[in-house]
Amino acid sequence: MNKLLIYYSLSGNGDAIAAALQQQGFALRKVSPKKKMPKAFFLQILAGGFGAGIGRKEPLEAYDPNVAAFDEIAIGSPVWNGRLSCPINTVLAETDLKGKKLTFLLFSGSGAAPKAEQQIRSRFPDAAIVHLKEPKANPQELEKLHQL
Repeated sequence: MNKLLIYYSLSGNGDAIAAALQQQGFALRKVSPKKKMPKAFFLQILAGGFGAGIGRKEPLEAYDPNVAAFDEIAIGSPVWNGRLSCPINTVLAETDLKGKKLTFLLFSGSGAAPKAEQQIRSRFPDAAIVHLKEPKANPQELEKLHQL
């Protein structure tokens, strides 16, 4: 089965997940917004949290939405303001995920994201959802990925 991880990483948590899944045979596709986030953490919270709260989509640099060669897709997103990140909102808007086995990997400081889960369930009711609490700082959280 061909597996792909599409993910966004601002603080390195997504990159930690990507490294673990690459060892499990996943191809990787990291997305980057054209507009860079502010350097200051407080401003990142304001900009990212507000945008995520209203469902904003960020234009991406050189994103390839073609996933036809993959049977299984994992989507990794930080949780901003309880919701999926703006770059991942763009991925979901531009990528045809019909007929794919989907897993969402949500990483946050709390390890829980009920609003993001509701956001996912409304569009992809059969998708699996895995919550990870800061996997970069808590590598034991990566053990949750062995089920994929």
